[in-house]
Amino acid sequence: MSKATTRQSLAKPYMWLVIGLGLVACAFTVVRLQPSELGWRFALVSVLTLGFGSRVVVQIPRVRGQISVSDTFIFLVLLLFGGEAAILMSAADAFFSSRRISKKKLTVAFNSAVYVCSTFLTVWVLRLIFGDIRGLPHGDQSRYIVAVCLVALVQYAANSGLVAVGVALKAGQPLWQMWRQNFLWTSLTYFAGASAAGIIAKLIATFGLYAFLAAAPIVVVVYFTYCTYLKNVEASTRQADIARQHALEVQQHMEALRESEERFRSAFDYATIGMGVVSLGGRWLQVNPSLCEIVGYAAPELLASNIKEITHREDLVALDEQIQRLAEGAISSHQTEVRYAHKQGKEVWTHLGMSLVRDGQTKPLHLIFQIQDITDRKRAEEQLLHDAFHDALTGLPNRALFMDHVKMAIQRSRRNGERLFAALFLDLDRFKIINDSLGHMVGDQMLVGIAHRLEACLRPGDTVARLGGDEFTILLEDLAETEDAIDVARRVQEAVSQPFNIGGHEVFTTVSIGIALSATGYERAEDLLRDADTAMYRAKLLGKKRHVVFDKGMHDRAMELLQIETDLRRAITRKEFFLNYQPIVSLETGKVCSFEALVRWRHPERGLVMPSEFVPVAEETGLIIPLGQWVLREACRQMREWQKFFRVDEAVAMSVNLSGRQFSQADLIEQVSSALRDAGLRPGCLKLEITESMVAENMDTAIDMLTQLRDLGVGLSMDDFGTGYSSLSYLHRFPIDTLKIDRSFVTQMTDNTENAEIVRTIVTLARSLDMNVVAEGVETREQLRQLRDLGCGYGQGYLFSKPVAAAQAIELLLKDGFSNLLSARDEGARILAA
Repeated sequence: MSKATTRQSLAKPYMWLVIGLGLVACAFTVVRLQPSELGWRFALVSVLTLGFGSRVVVQIPRVRGQISVSDTFIFLVLLLFGGEAAILMSAADAFFSSRRISKKKLTVAFNSAVYVCSTFLTVWVLRLIFGDIRGLPHGDQSRYIVAVCLVALVQYAANSGLVAVGVALKAGQPLWQMWRQNFLWTSLTYFAGASAAGIIAKLIATFGLYAFLAAAPIVVVVYFTYCTYLKNVEASTRQADIARQHALEVQQHMEALRESEERFRSAFDYATIGMGVVSLGGRWLQVNPSLCEIVGYAAPELLASNIKEITHREDLVALDEQIQRLAEGAISSHQTEVRYAHKQGKEVWTHLGMSLVRDGQTKPLHLIFQIQDITDRKRAEEQLLHDAFHDALTGLPNRALFMDHVKMAIQRSRRNGERLFAALFLDLDRFKIINDSLGHMVGDQMLVGIAHRLEACLRPGDTVARLGGDEFTILLEDLAETEDAIDVARRVQEAVSQPFNIGGHEVFTTVSIGIALSATGYERAEDLLRDADTAMYRAKLLGKKRHVVFDKGMHDRAMELLQIETDLRRAITRKEFFLNYQPIVSLETGKVCSFEALVRWRHPERGLVMPSEFVPVAEETGLIIPLGQWVLREACRQMREWQKFFRVDEAVAMSVNLSGRQFSQADLIEQVSSALRDAGLRPGCLKLEITESMVAENMDTAIDMLTQLRDLGVGLSMDDFGTGYSSLSYLHRFPIDTLKIDRSFVTQMTDNTENAEIVRTIVTLARSLDMNVVAEGVETREQLRQLRDLGCGYGQGYLFSKPVAAAQAIELLLKDGFSNLLSARDEGARILAA
């Protein structure tokens, strides 16, 4: 608790203590009072004190104090009627005075007790020193004066001290600080009241009470005369103060005016911005050094010239108009940007502020010019404007500027329906591989080189822009026919396909182009660019390195894909996906050795949706990540369920396809481990299938990931082998145990000896690398026969079974496999041999 809080908590107990002392003093006084000593004179003085004295005060000029007549009467009672009469009179006077000031009972009681205590102390101090108090006015003169002064001193010290302690405790302030600020000056009023009482008592002792009463009217007249005098003194003082204040204000005004002139002169001469005083006719009347520095002219040169001589001609008319408006009073000031011609011939951009100066009769005198050099800011603004609409790397227009040009082309086409234009959307093929392998610096230099080649392919009125990454757009205007756009696309493809020599690397790339023609009829620039983008994606799907002209069917297909994407997002949360399982059969025994888990989508409206329709969309949107995780976990769960309830041999494995996006996930190992752990499945019962294209872009990273998966204990298969981009020299480095021959080779094997030789080569290669081989797409007995003759170990296809639900799959697993197919083949072979 702080000191201030402690003091405040003591305020109320202190007040009750003083009230108690006051009651004790009153009781003691009543006991000692001799009523016979009081007569009608005391009654008269009491009436005057209580009815008149407490209401009348005498102001002391130029002092923060006033004399209460009631104090004088109480001092008078003390000298004339003794201490007990004075104590009781002070109690009554304090009670009635406090009642007029406050209605709080505690405050009234405290104020009365303070006055009683201080008067009680004064009486007994006086008795101890001088004895009988009533005899003092009749005694020695000097002794009497000392007694009166002692009365004032003790009464002041006791009264102000008791009050100061109470106020200090209540406010939480130090006692001395409270006394000095609020009670030190009150000593004067006590000495003045005691002196007045001493004089009156002396007069009564000398001449009697009747003589004093006879002189009372004179005292009243003197009192009112004194009050009138005080008012006159106050009025005279007020007039003198007003006169002095006025004189002081005039002096201050003159000094302020001089200082203002000096400040203006100093501010004008030393201002960091250019300042000039210009006549209404346009001549320079006064210039400062900063203005001379801005325009490159010396002060005498400017003063001998006119503002028009250095103002840019394109700004002169507007400047003259604003000066005229200022002179006519239509405006009070004006701000604008003005270009001035520097002495060295360069153009200076400035911010000009003009204001009109008038004389006392409001007649226009001259103009004040404030000129700030903003050339650097204007250049920065121009650069920012250029940067806002241009690509930082290539310097080509960006999307915002390109779209603005397209909007203008659409507007021109509306005015003239014969004007044809077209938008080309370009996307570089395999640019990511170049960027990742050779680095972003080489990739950036290649983009700059492509930008230059694109500009060289176009006419002056055409626009080429970079949207970002490896995407460019071209706007062709004023085409004679739609074939012109196709001709430009061919030229662009030819130019881009030429090799780039960057940092010692010879780099090749191609471009896929989508073309949207104005003949389709466009109202919005966004629609034109969207359709060109759609056509470009169509070119990508058709094999890249080509151009495609947009047609309405592409838009419908795009909308269909958008709907599929929307439904796909909902399907994951609504659990609309399920798994089918296709058996992988040993071509030696005919038994099922594993299953491949294949995802299917049961759409609530469209029915069964095949993977070929939704998997590419899932790959593009990234939804393949959560979908692939679900497939992995569900396949592991199903295999473990078969093992627990149907005693399926742990040699039977479950194959799950990994997408390219899944394979590139940094936490793929943790995903696989979590799926195995949650299902309780041994890692050897799971096989993960990847494709050649997934590992072709970054061999080293892919090998590292495959090694971690192999160390985990899962099997690895390379799916669709023979159709990808990987080099055979890398195959032995991949820690895989199975090659799956793509169905395109198997289905045509009986009709095409070349495909049969490819299958033979893959089987031979697998044997040399100690790998298993699975032939996909086995649909006929003849294909089965050939595969067995070639030594292929496993087969998968509709000849054995189409993908089936879990219940049907376990039936295939529990029955005697497909040995009947193999035995039929063997029987046929024996008949032929016979």
